[in-house]
Amino acid sequence: MPIAAGSGAIPVTPVLVGVIIVLLVAAAGVVTLGALGRWQAVLGAGSRGALQLVIVSLVIAHIVNSVVLVVAFLIMMFGIATRTAGRRITLDRTWWWAGLPIAVGVVPVVAVLLVTGVVPVTGLVLIPLVGQLIGGALTATTLAGRRLLEELSQRRGEVEAALSLGLTDSQSRLEIAQPVAGGALVPALDQTRTVGTVTLPGAFVGMLLGGASPVEAGVVQLFVLISLLAVEAVAIVVTLYMVALGRLTRTEPATPRPATGALLSRTWSAVRKVRRQRRS
Repeated sequence: MPIAAGSGAIPVTPVLVGVIIVLLVAAAGVVTLGALGRWQAVLGAGSRGALQLVIVSLVIAHIVNSVVLVVAFLIMMFGIATRTAGRRITLDRTWWWAGLPIAVGVVPVVAVLLVTGVVPVTGLVLIPLVGQLIGGALTATTLAGRRLLEELSQRRGEVEAALSLGLTDSQSRLEIAQPVAGGALVPALDQTRTVGTVTLPGAFVGMLLGGASPVEAGVVQLFVLISLLAVEAVAIVVTLYMVALGRLTRTEPATPRPATGALLSRTWSAVRKVRRQRRS
């Protein structure tokens, strides 16, 4: 028998399950044909996502009426997000610092929403809302951390040149990394700019399927998008300073030392480039 939450909801039938499986297999096939990676990773991600959603649905149904259990569940989500973002950024022992940008981005926003009474203290509201904010902070932290560490690795000579000009370690890294940090906010900006014209995000569609009016759904979706912008902007700034201060690092592979003449030439070129950047 089809399972539906309401008159407007999509019925959960064997046909829907079959379509999901076909799409997952098709995605794995495209990855294989396009040499984009391992098809097993796609199937594994889809299977893991399905299993996790089943488990989470059962767990949420039993904890929504307990504030203590809801808070514990949110802390677990934060821990998983920290490890996921940290391991995407670096494989060394500094990965756990990825939790700071996520926390600094999410906690103040949630606190303001709770203090002002905008969001009720109920599990059915807090879990999906805070989960979306943690997910947004995770994405922003991962994108920023990876991009900044790659930039510092590729422009190591310019960092050394900035040091030779009298800048500290953190100032040198910040000088190189700061101009590219904003790129991590592009996905959130694009999502907000195109909402309603190109995309109809999950909160909007979910409320419509649940019977809410288009106006109510639109207001809630705008609230979610603006909250995500605030959370991700803070997470990116904190990630930038974690990288600049050397809290988030990446172990570099050993490389052969260049000849002395080539090293001096490269260093002098980097010094001139940094000077031009500082003048501009």
